[in-house]
Amino acid sequence: MAVNRIRVAKDKAELVKSLVASKDTTGPFQTYVDVLVFSAALGAKHKKRIALEEISKRDPDPIPQEHFVSKGYDMLIKLLAITANKDISILSSNDENYDTQRIRIFEEYANGGLELLQNEFRGAVDYSERLLLILSHDKFQENSVEVDFDLSKFI
Repeated sequence: MAVNRIRVAKDKAELVKSLVASKDTTGPFQTYVDVLVFSAALGAKHKKRIALEEISKRDPDPIPQEHFVSKGYDMLIKLLAITANKDISILSSNDENYDTQRIRIFEEYANGGLELLQNEFRGAVDYSERLLLILSHDKFQENSVEVDFDLSKFI
């Protein structure tokens, strides 16, 4: 059985690198794995899946799936696959095709989420601050429930 790797689109490679904390940057994430998981969750939230066209061959290299499993992120990969496929048989560990499908779905959601972040970060200097604004905006939108004003109680 071949080792499956999670790939990053070439046009999003610089964004992924800039989101990871290093000696040169102050990115909000510790690893490429964390960036991709957050991006996939964001892509799924906004129902944005984009197929990968050209793949980044270097930095970030395709990431072995074991890195996701060791952090417990394999559950998200499986949940996204079930949601997208509407078929629980995609969880089968006996068929390598299902594993490939799960990874492809995850990559597409991550790519969609990265595109959303790319658009949001356009012109931003500090990605951490902009990311915090995005998250707080989503939180406050979920808490505010629009209620139509009902005039019938005054009749």
